[in-house]
Amino acid sequence: MSLLQASVQQMRLEADGVVSVELRPTDGGEFPPFDAGAHIDLHLANGLVRNYSLLNSSTERHRYVIGVLRDRATRGGSRYVHETLRVGATLPISAPRNNFPLHEGAEHSVLIAGGIGVTPILSMGRRLRELGGSFELIYFARSRASAAFLNELQALGAQITTHFDDEAGGPPDLRALLEAHRPHAGLHLYACGPAPLLDAFERHAAEFGHTNAHIERFAAVEQKPAEGARATYVVHLAKTGRTLQVTPGTSLLDQLLESGVQVDHSCCEGVCGTCQTSVLEGTPDHRDSILTAKERASGKLMMVCVSGCKSEWLVLDL
Repeated sequence: MSLLQASVQQMRLEADGVVSVELRPTDGGEFPPFDAGAHIDLHLANGLVRNYSLLNSSTERHRYVIGVLRDRATRGGSRYVHETLRVGATLPISAPRNNFPLHEGAEHSVLIAGGIGVTPILSMGRRLRELGGSFELIYFARSRASAAFLNELQALGAQITTHFDDEAGGPPDLRALLEAHRPHAGLHLYACGPAPLLDAFERHAAEFGHTNAHIERFAAVEQKPAEGARATYVVHLAKTGRTLQVTPGTSLLDQLLESGVQVDHSCCEGVCGTCQTSVLEGTPDHRDSILTAKERASGKLMMVCVSGCKSEWLVLDL
């Protein structure tokens, strides 16, 4: 995976515990284009690689802008950004990837953000405004002080519903908000935020028959091996002709890397999509938080960092 070189142009406190970071190409040129909902990897100087959604307009090529929450459960990434990263620093970043694409031709879009999940939602709102699309926004936060980019959302000119737990005396009634929308083919719903919000969104969307419901998770959902998943299996690599064996206690990605097979990877949790690999034969045991039910059923793609195998062998396009 070739990396881009970026410099930190600006950092700004956007809300309690949230800082925005504006990145520019170090050579003064342009970054690769991106679509609303995309994210990039930051390769930090402390050795960590972290994924952050782009929040600026997808028409901009001269910069990428991200928002970073100082996570109380940080493993070092957000702490480094808040405490060490500064204007003028340079760092490698990945080209944008998009596991959360916006359906630009939708009749109407409902964009739901929880906390720092506002970042891809803001980029989607900006894109829909540029297209003249019909959309509305729903924004949840623990408090008004922690609601980053609220002014930018309000400036989009769309209907916006906000809920702040401390002012309302408790969490929002997401079920009622979704029930108010009649399911139809032209309606698309998007949600990004903490796991409880996304779990509730998926549950209620299914309850009311919303077939065009899309989510992006910042943290992986633990998925146990499926019944029938194999602890030991054989992997054939179609491009190189090599054959490997995955044994208990070793992930497919680990086995590939230990065997000298170069596989792009980042989160190692099944949430970023960097290690997505085409499956030519065999049945994967999907344990990622990205693929849709339809994509899983097809068996044509898998995230090799976390997924396993339910057949005796897999043939991968590697």
